[in-house]
Amino acid sequence: MNSATLQTELFAHLAEPFTGEALFDCLGDLVFFIKNRRGEYVVVNQTLVERCGRREKSELIGRRADELFPAPLGAGYRAQDESVFRNGTAILNQLEIHFYAVGGRGWCLTNKLPLRDRAGQVIGLMGISKDLSAANVRSQDYASVARVVKHIQSHYGTTLRVRDLAAMAGLSHYQFEERIRAIFQLTAGQFIQQVRMENAMRLLRATELPIAQIALDCGYSDQSAFTRQFRQTTGMPPTSYRATAC
Repeated sequence: MNSATLQTELFAHLAEPFTGEALFDCLGDLVFFIKNRRGEYVVVNQTLVERCGRREKSELIGRRADELFPAPLGAGYRAQDESVFRNGTAILNQLEIHFYAVGGRGWCLTNKLPLRDRAGQVIGLMGISKDLSAANVRSQDYASVARVVKHIQSHYGTTLRVRDLAAMAGLSHYQFEERIRAIFQLTAGQFIQQVRMENAMRLLRATELPIAQIALDCGYSDQSAFTRQFRQTTGMPPTSYRATAC
């Protein structure tokens, strides 16, 4: 019996549609949701409710991201959803920083996948955002890349090529990627992106430097490339972040 047959056989006898909601309610470090084609939440887990500063799931169900999150964050999340609906293309392992209604912020990896009807048309999406835990600097893997990590953290404004960083650590490209992933739960490229974004946010908050200068200082070739990456990572353009952070 193939997997499709086994699934049909099981799901046909369930008392209610399987959404995974109860399972995802058990995971406090992961946000889970299902949305319809209008971008309205249909299923959410309790973690998302709490991150939104609410108490009940009913306060989220039937509402869109731009109705729950303050501008410009909500509009950014809404635009991301519309991209999935329009193109039917999944967003996979996208590094993002989320700002919580209850205060604070946190890095996560976000995945959004389109949901299709029997005719193949996109009718919604499902998604998860997995929190990134603190780096495991006590692991044996960290000792072999510690010097390179410090180099990235102090030279984030320069050109950083993964193959060069791997050579600096005395490792193959594959070995270097595996050790960075074991420590930070990120690819080497994502770790570099995280370091650059953290410093960009710091400069936007603490200085009056022009955004074009911050882009160059953080290793981006021009302001437009920096702005695109900043918006993708934070959900807002640098100008809006600077205004809200002040």
